[in-house]
Amino acid sequence: MASSSQNASNDGTTDQVLVEECGFTRILTLNRPQQLNALSAPMIMKLLELFIAYEKDSDVKLLIVKGNGRAFSAGGDVAAVVRSVTQGHWTLGAEFFWNEYTLNYIIATYSKPQVSILNGIVMGGGAGISIHGRFRVVTEKTVFAMPETSLGFFPDVGASYFLSRLPGFFGEYVGLTGARLDGAEMLACGLATHFVPSMNLAYLEDLLTKVETSDPFVICASIDQFSQMVPLKASSAYNRLDIIDKCFSKETVEDIISALEKESASMADEWIVVAIQALKKASPISLKITLRSIREGRLQGVDRCLMKDFRLCCHILRFEASKDFSEGCRAILVDKDRNPKWEPSGLDLVDSKVLDQYFAEVDDANWEDLKLPSRRSLAAKFVSKM
Repeated sequence: MASSSQNASNDGTTDQVLVEECGFTRILTLNRPQQLNALSAPMIMKLLELFIAYEKDSDVKLLIVKGNGRAFSAGGDVAAVVRSVTQGHWTLGAEFFWNEYTLNYIIATYSKPQVSILNGIVMGGGAGISIHGRFRVVTEKTVFAMPETSLGFFPDVGASYFLSRLPGFFGEYVGLTGARLDGAEMLACGLATHFVPSMNLAYLEDLLTKVETSDPFVICASIDQFSQMVPLKASSAYNRLDIIDKCFSKETVEDIISALEKESASMADEWIVVAIQALKKASPISLKITLRSIREGRLQGVDRCLMKDFRLCCHILRFEASKDFSEGCRAILVDKDRNPKWEPSGLDLVDSKVLDQYFAEVDDANWEDLKLPSRRSLAAKFVSKM
């Protein structure tokens, strides 16, 4: 029999993460539907607390994570982060990301299986608490994107780890353009492990609440009972992975755009036109940071990717060379005029030395690199789930 708890927090935010106890299974529901389940600081701290406690609890074998409403999670509450930085100090934003990246790492190295049910929008920080988990179930309602370059930020939450491990250079395409993927595309490229029609999710969830083991093969077999193979739409960019590889394997963002424009001149595929438009509209410095981060991610473990993310976000929060993150949030999330004024305004104006500084330590006596919790006791098989 299931029991529920509502997890009120002490700061006035209540019920942002709902918990159901069903035998050996725990169901965690992200519960800010009006905000598309954007991850607030209290939500992140609650999830950290629960994941840590459940890993030690022998009565918990399986975690299910899902969202209330039409989104799994549209990302971190970055508008709130920018407000806290603007009104206070950049370290307030850094604390948010420190905790978020720690949660991402615990999920990526978790010793018990996690089933994330992505029945709706999953973007940015929402990807960080799902894609690193063992099982990612998508539906016909799923919409995935990493849209950070349009916000003057970069795909963080360890995205340089999982994007760089997608087939070919598809990760560069997704990370740079912010392209939206449906469930079938997520399954095809490996971001998802299963496709289950949304009308069968209740049956799947009911079956998973009856498991009495953490054996991933048993849980996979349970999901397989409802899973389907689905065809890609004819218009899907994933059908043209050859063109994506040809263009997005280039060394610079400028060369990527040039290659896409050359392809566009000889073919009428809509995805190319959309990709070019997205790249030309995104923050130039964000594009440069993102390409370098994903390329470095190919040779880094998830821990190094998250540590790199923390360095990058601290430099961005300090507005050292650019205020694009603040401007992007204003244009996209606050005023919603969708007309950000980037500075520097063009790719050719991004100084390579400034770019190097973003990947270096922060010049602040009180700053320190992200220190992730020790996970040495875990078997190597839990380190990577991609």
